[in-house]
Amino acid sequence: MIVELARTLASRPYAAPPADLREPFASLTYEQFVGIKTKPGSALWAGENKGFSIEPLHRGNIFTAAVDLFVIDNGAAVKIAYDQSRFDYGGLKVPEKLPDIGYSGFRVLRAPPGGQEAELAIFQGASFYRAVAAGQNLGVTARGLSIRTADPRGEEFPAFRSFWIEKPVLGANALVIHALLDSPSVAGVYHFTLRPGEATIIDTELTLFPRTNVDHYGVAGFAAASLYAPLNPRRRNDDLRPMVTAINGLQMLTGSGEWLWRPVANREELQFSSFVDVNPKGFGALLRDRDISSYQDDDQHWERRPSLWIEPLGEWGDGAMQLVEIPSESENNENIVAYWRPKAPLVGGAQANFAYRQFWCWEPPSRPPLAVAVQSRSGKVPSAKLRRFVVVFSGEVLGDPQKTARLSAALTTSPGSATNVRTFLNPQAKTCRVVFDVDPAGENYCEIRLVLRADEQPISETWLYRWTP
Repeated sequence: MIVELARTLASRPYAAPPADLREPFASLTYEQFVGIKTKPGSALWAGENKGFSIEPLHRGNIFTAAVDLFVIDNGAAVKIAYDQSRFDYGGLKVPEKLPDIGYSGFRVLRAPPGGQEAELAIFQGASFYRAVAAGQNLGVTARGLSIRTADPRGEEFPAFRSFWIEKPVLGANALVIHALLDSPSVAGVYHFTLRPGEATIIDTELTLFPRTNVDHYGVAGFAAASLYAPLNPRRRNDDLRPMVTAINGLQMLTGSGEWLWRPVANREELQFSSFVDVNPKGFGALLRDRDISSYQDDDQHWERRPSLWIEPLGEWGDGAMQLVEIPSESENNENIVAYWRPKAPLVGGAQANFAYRQFWCWEPPSRPPLAVAVQSRSGKVPSAKLRRFVVVFSGEVLGDPQKTARLSAALTTSPGSATNVRTFLNPQAKTCRVVFDVDPAGENYCEIRLVLRADEQPISETWLYRWTP
């Protein structure tokens, strides 16, 4: 039914959602908005031992658009009407009786029988949603669909307009959610299956119905905040925290089986990177450093943010991973954006299908069977034209003297050159530090590629980075 609804929607001219949010909610400050709390015990299915409960979320602040929420029970869809008795409005003065103003989204709580409720996922704002594994804080944000992200023509933000949530069956340990997406260019339908466990798994199936031709779009996208890290220490200023970032880098497993690691950075200028591939096997935003001493933040606890690993289901063909690094002065801005950009455009009047599995996790299920880069640092050297880098690799292979007897660092730069390349192997710690200087030869950027090799065979993932002033 929802597929046909999306198909019919795409055949009609786009109609923007109404700007109908009334006062006092239309002009809420951030503090007033977060002051609106859901009352304990008011979630759907609370106390019913369904394994999950649902908290509808209030409209206000940046979340002004209304979404329709339905529960599917015994094959029938019943709308969740706005109920002001669900909320504690804090110090906000509201009328005693409000009409049905709708909701801005919803929160999914994991509610195991006899256990404590805990946040599992949240669907709110445009096509954005987030999830966590047990014990984590919210971090990276997934995007249902990206259109012309950071494109000079201007970005288009598709949005989920309606959700249908299937009432779970006790013992199934799965929650199924259907969503209708709409934008000026595309309508579509999404099917999410959430499965909590050691990692929170979200299987996503989507069908897109473009109204027009779309040559720049992305699927399985995500965004995260990165203010500064040891690779760009100049952003630190006078902050006592050594690192402020929700992710350390972008991991990719290419269709040819190569493992790539690209640290991310808060740039001085907008940066675009494209990693061309065919039928990618996996990619994601990872937080590898989970030592609180690397962040020194007892309020935000960056070390508890989730990694997000994505496995495409089926063949996705030709395309490229797109990475956009946006200058930011605030840790609240999600300035690191990435997505898979298919080479083939969306054709108006046609249909496109994709499916993938997300792992919101502490450690991704697929990891390189090689040494991995666990630290990346850079800083100036006495010669003003040079930049020094230190990359630390870690892995079991680095503790085997036979496999590291003819160890070398294969390093390339373009443009510019690398000098003073040195390796420091520590078999006891199973690490290898690679230190090198980069001379950009007067250019304002330098692409760097580094991999550890032994007997001409790679024994580490490939470390990639773009240096900019």
